[in-house]
Amino acid sequence: MEDEVVELCRELIRIDTSNTGEVDGPGERVAAEYVAEKLEGVGIKTTVLESAKRRTSVVARIEGTEPSRDALLLHGHLDVVPAQASDWTHHPFSGEIADGCVWGRGAVDMKDMDAMILASVLDRARTGRRPKRDIVLAFLADEEAGGKYGAHFLVDEHPNLFEGCTEAVGEVGGFSLSVPGDRRLYLIETAEKGLAWMRLKAVGTAGHGSMIHDDNAVTELAKAVARIGQYQFPLQLTPTVRRFLEAACEAYGVDFDPKDPEASLPHLGTLARMIGATLRSTLNPTRLDAGYKTNVIPQHAEAQIDGRFLPGYEREFFETVDALLGDKVEREFVHYDIAVETEYEGNLVGAMEEALTWADPGAIPVPYCLSAGTDAKSFATLGMRCYGFAPLRLPADLDFSGMFHGIDERVPVDGLQFGVRVLDRFLDNA
Repeated sequence: MEDEVVELCRELIRIDTSNTGEVDGPGERVAAEYVAEKLEGVGIKTTVLESAKRRTSVVARIEGTEPSRDALLLHGHLDVVPAQASDWTHHPFSGEIADGCVWGRGAVDMKDMDAMILASVLDRARTGRRPKRDIVLAFLADEEAGGKYGAHFLVDEHPNLFEGCTEAVGEVGGFSLSVPGDRRLYLIETAEKGLAWMRLKAVGTAGHGSMIHDDNAVTELAKAVARIGQYQFPLQLTPTVRRFLEAACEAYGVDFDPKDPEASLPHLGTLARMIGATLRSTLNPTRLDAGYKTNVIPQHAEAQIDGRFLPGYEREFFETVDALLGDKVEREFVHYDIAVETEYEGNLVGAMEEALTWADPGAIPVPYCLSAGTDAKSFATLGMRCYGFAPLRLPADLDFSGMFHGIDERVPVDGLQFGVRVLDRFLDNA
């Protein structure tokens, strides 16, 4: 199992599933067929569904020994963000092993977790080890562009595939952060920010660039974009974030000040970027578009904004956005999705904690909030409690948060092997 997880990860990375946000890319079809073939090869029946040309997902159900229990969903996405080979030390679609790591786009986001799930369930099928509860597997398209062709499609069009699932486990959780005393915090995701990608539009009067114009769409849009880009939301400490910071401060031997939670961040190293973004909602201008000639004042101007709001603060977020826009700029969604937060308690959490401490006696499992979003948003709409648990024991000096969508994305080989041991142990008790 530990050898197979490495090869599975490498083989998945070699399948280019780059997602540009459009439907004209390579899609996930080849990767989905690869996964389906692996599962069918050990007797696990699969359902392969295509929402658009080459936008393909795979779903399977493994029957448990206790059919009266609710089912558990394990989900991972097959698509990755694009990568330019000339920027990388090793080709992003090579799956090369170097310096103790598997390199390539998707190594941590999230073909590593796809490989862990596959390696565990393949080994369990070959050895006749059945889970206690039904396990639904979902390998999904389009997560990197919001899930329209993947998780959202399945939830909207094929919800029967997830019948009985009350809990879900996916990406960006269970990874380690080294703290003093040869101990490691393992961050289990129990919350994630909501997503509001917005297009701003301003309309003015077109005219000659040599004349005086008081109704310039570019000017109005630029003022709104500047207000948004310069605005900082107040600190808003959610229950998940507070619990994480309290545990982190205790591990580092420092006091936690709820009135100044940002004072905790310097202790977190590179992870401070991710955690810091969960202390407040955010708005970041990302695109501008107007005009077609230097001496022509355009009638229309547009910008795009990446907005992320904390669980429980959606109403205040959009009230603030509308106030910053002013009267002459309108907004529409490029993509919207909910914020989610669930309790850090119950048997499933206990199984995660037990598996981590079994594999690493220095483990300190803690909940945390993800500053980005995952397919958990879709499955939460079906009433599932959603967690991020893709376990990895990481070197203390690895910039893990920088691996996501970054150049030279890679995952330690021993981290992958640790992860599949933990995930397999977790499935024994989930």
